[in-house]
Amino acid sequence: MKNTMIELPLKEFKQLIGQDNGTTDWILIDQERINCFAEVTEDNQWIHVDVEKAKDGPFGTTIAHGLLILSLTPIFSYSGKYKVEGTKMVINYGFNKVRFINPVPAGSRLRSKMVISAVEEKSPTQIKVTNTHTIEIEGQVKPACVAEALGMLFL
Repeated sequence: MKNTMIELPLKEFKQLIGQDNGTTDWILIDQERINCFAEVTEDNQWIHVDVEKAKDGPFGTTIAHGLLILSLTPIFSYSGKYKVEGTKMVINYGFNKVRFINPVPAGSRLRSKMVISAVEEKSPTQIKVTNTHTIEIEGQVKPACVAEALGMLFL
């Protein structure tokens, strides 16, 4: 993922609300990644990990866990175009709204188109930023997921 963000003073960053914050590179969601996620989360449902059984399932193949797709939002966020000047670190603050719109078949490639949706000063050294991620599946019209991800910036 790219990490060449343009640093802007908070006042200028706030003017970007509603604006494009970049499109990430593609990430491959292969069966190995799905299996690793299943192992860590102990979510071994057949639709994710049983390649043979999934061939006869509703999607004709295994699909990624929705939460696997959601867990990519931090790495996608690192590819944003802009960041607040003086940011020392960012922590995951949660999500406002998440929708899993389209299943992600094993072997698919995903990317995120990001929009800065909100900026809120919580204190002089803490800024809450909302990025809306539209996570696309290569070759598909409908996105895999749309999520409002919250990051707490520490200045």
